[in-house]
Amino acid sequence: MGALDAATIVHEVLGKRAHDVDKPIIDYFIDVLADEDFDFGLEGEGVFNAIGELLIDSGCVDDESEGRTVCSKLCHKFGKHGLATTKEAVRSLATPLRMYDGLNEDEAPKKQNEVPDGPVLTERDKAKLERRKRKEERQREAQFQLHLAEMEAAKAGMPVVCVTHGTGEGGPTTKDIHMENFNISVGGRDLIKEGSLTLSFGRHYGLVGRNGTGKTTFLRHMAMHAIDGIPKNCQILHVEQEVAGDDTSALQCVLNSDIERVQLLEEEARLLSQQRDAEAEATTKDNGAIHGENGRDAVSERLQQIYKRLEMIDAYSAESRAASILAGLSFTPEMQRKPTRAFSGGWRMRIALARALFIEPDLLLLDEPTNHLDLHAVLWLESYLLKWPKTFIVVSHAREFLNTVVTDILHLHMQKLTAYKGDYDTFERTREEQLKNQQKAFESNERNKAHMQAFIDKFRYNAKRASLVQSRIKALDRMGHVDAIVNDPGYKFEFPTPDDRPSAPIVSFSDASFGYPGGPLLFKNLNFGIDLDSRIAMVGPNGIGKSTILKLISGELQPSSGTVFRSAKVRMAVFSQHHVDGLDLSSNPLLYMMRCYPGVPEQKLRAHLGSFGVTGNLALQPMYTLSGGQKSRVAFSKITFKKPHIILLDEPSNHLDLDAVEALIQGLVLFEGGVLMVSHDEHLISGSVGELWVVSEGRIAPFPGTFHDYKKIVKSS
Repeated sequence: MGALDAATIVHEVLGKRAHDVDKPIIDYFIDVLADEDFDFGLEGEGVFNAIGELLIDSGCVDDESEGRTVCSKLCHKFGKHGLATTKEAVRSLATPLRMYDGLNEDEAPKKQNEVPDGPVLTERDKAKLERRKRKEERQREAQFQLHLAEMEAAKAGMPVVCVTHGTGEGGPTTKDIHMENFNISVGGRDLIKEGSLTLSFGRHYGLVGRNGTGKTTFLRHMAMHAIDGIPKNCQILHVEQEVAGDDTSALQCVLNSDIERVQLLEEEARLLSQQRDAEAEATTKDNGAIHGENGRDAVSERLQQIYKRLEMIDAYSAESRAASILAGLSFTPEMQRKPTRAFSGGWRMRIALARALFIEPDLLLLDEPTNHLDLHAVLWLESYLLKWPKTFIVVSHAREFLNTVVTDILHLHMQKLTAYKGDYDTFERTREEQLKNQQKAFESNERNKAHMQAFIDKFRYNAKRASLVQSRIKALDRMGHVDAIVNDPGYKFEFPTPDDRPSAPIVSFSDASFGYPGGPLLFKNLNFGIDLDSRIAMVGPNGIGKSTILKLISGELQPSSGTVFRSAKVRMAVFSQHHVDGLDLSSNPLLYMMRCYPGVPEQKLRAHLGSFGVTGNLALQPMYTLSGGQKSRVAFSKITFKKPHIILLDEPSNHLDLDAVEALIQGLVLFEGGVLMVSHDEHLISGSVGELWVVSEGRIAPFPGTFHDYKKIVKSS
């Protein structure tokens, strides 16, 4: 489907409201609807499930009823222009799913004249299998609903955290936090067993571990005070959910988190109004001054108390502090005045982060805070957290970010939490040394046991050696047990090698310019090329148009003027966050791949999923049970199945754990094709690409240096 056609339809249906909404939101609508795999559903039901909530939150529609009407219009418009096939959206697996229902014969040809692998099933056996499948689907749907209920309960159980101001008598209310012998499980699955942890006040902790081990769940339990040992007066804030969009400005949204300040200012305004009314009334009555004197004195006294308290809590500098935090996160003064509903999800997450930094809780919990930040904002956040006076725990996939901001590492592995002093690089070296020593101890212990056992077996029935044998048996019993090393299974990112290599040129831009309909030119007279040997990273501030460049390269967008040449034989794979967010949560990875590639043998799809580490039972788990990194690997499997010549990556390391990022680097290094990525992850860029392009002011220019050199320039600007 052509994205320009999609853009025209979206703007036509939304009308004037499309111009009042933040452009990234409209771009997101267009991206979703222009995806060739998008299922519009019956009467636009699939459209509403995908973007209905955002349509309402962004102000494109007033309520759910109007939202469904707009989604139905979008469905009919796309179908009328031949850009979509309207069919019933598959959102729930409460009923049996047949792979080829609703598909054309040429899309999913029926297998003919194949010799069955096993015995031919009778009608009775087929009916049994069908009943079993229906039962499994009902169970999966029930588990999905239970999971959603657990998520909502977790959110509801988190206390509302706002700025609390001490009485000024002494230091912080909470010092160290001691959590002893706690267990955490979800849905009957143990995540942490017999955990013990001490968080020292003022230390900065990095929480690391494989995707799916329970890092986010651990943070949620802490935020809910659901672990014994966390003091009730300890103020904890978990930055996980974006702020809700409404008419409150971004700046006011941050300021409103200081509830005491808001209440004092409101009371001040009310008392001043009463004072003015009383004075006006006193001038019209002869005895007004006498009767109202006591009341005016009480008002004046209360106002003095309010002014004193406002000064004590530094209320008058609050606005400048909040504005400074938002500016550091790349909010311009104009953006700070915009209503929160006008921002996309990524920017709302920044507002949530700004609120957290403004609140300064006793314990701050950050879950992948760099995911929605550009390099400038990441560097600002690093410097801000370095000066953070209290305790925080951060989960992050960005190695350099962890090395900069943390003082300790918490490693979640095999249901155990272990604390290490130092940054992430120090943790890696320490753990590697520990594993070597443990392996040596295990091997030495096994050799000694084997040597003693051999002596015992050899001389067990020799009367002359009976005393020696008995002493060896006792010594063997006394020998301590040394655990064998249990390593995490190796991650894999095996990008398939293309069967053919199209001749140059592959992709070339000739005086190409681009601007969205009704907007200014984003890029002017671009001239560059990409081939199968290209290894490029594009860097630049958020909103500058890096993702738009990827769409121009892939053909999702066409230039406003000039030309973009693409070889007719070239196959491209595009990875973006949309592919991860668009996964059907009630499906599983294998079923999802079977729907994407109907007619392909199941074993071939399983093997391809396995090349990205989605193996065994993981390929059959419902998508909602997978971690963000596991979902990313499913998305990688989907886009690379047709053996692309060029891979375009938009922030590929988001939601991957540190081990997965290492595997991604190795996979890209071994890939025999072209790579162009948008990222601000220094470790990923330095390890996988050799060329840096800077996007700024409508131009793209090669950068004569490393990412470290570029970072220095951004820091100094």
